[in-house]
Amino acid sequence: MLLGLLPGIEVVGAAGDGDEAVALVARLAPDVVLMDLRMPRCDGVEATRRIRSKYPGTQVVILTTYADDESLFPALKAGARGYLTKDAGGDEIVRAVEDVLSGDAGLSPKIQRRLLERLSEPAPASAPVEPPDGITAREAEVLGLIAEGLTNQEIARALHVSTATVKTHINNLFAKTGLKDRAQAVRYAYRHGLVQPPGSAIT
Repeated sequence: MLLGLLPGIEVVGAAGDGDEAVALVARLAPDVVLMDLRMPRCDGVEATRRIRSKYPGTQVVILTTYADDESLFPALKAGARGYLTKDAGGDEIVRAVEDVLSGDAGLSPKIQRRLLERLSEPAPASAPVEPPDGITAREAEVLGLIAEGLTNQEIARALHVSTATVKTHINNLFAKTGLKDRAQAVRYAYRHGLVQPPGSAIT
């Protein structure tokens, strides 16, 4: 009823669940779908994904009571161009529809703030790479130093061990991996992510 009273908006159909929404889009080709999230049979995220995949000319604006991350981010990843909560007024709905039709994002101020907060959160630390082929952590460390171009003597000084100990680590490393020389060892280290290639660091 509210949508029918808003200027510039013509309601061409209403669906009771996600499956029906996808079918109506196929038949009516609307410019915009206002999509709820919690629905029987097919929820709003899946319906949005199917609509955006099959009918890219139709934009989707989520209109829901839920503003938590578990609702917001899957909907945006599914292709929704707008996201409003159900306390949005008529002017806000019209503005979101106009925004997505013009190629912009139709996000409520609350949702914009949450996106900014999420972007400013520190990224979780990546899990350490598990050495392959039964290599020990120390052998992986030696391999990384080989990849950096260090000699056995330099590796020994860096690790505060004897040169003989470094040679033992290298012999064990080559035996486990089937490597035959240091050049192969460098390629192996890069291939398995044990060291980062030059120029790949992000600052």
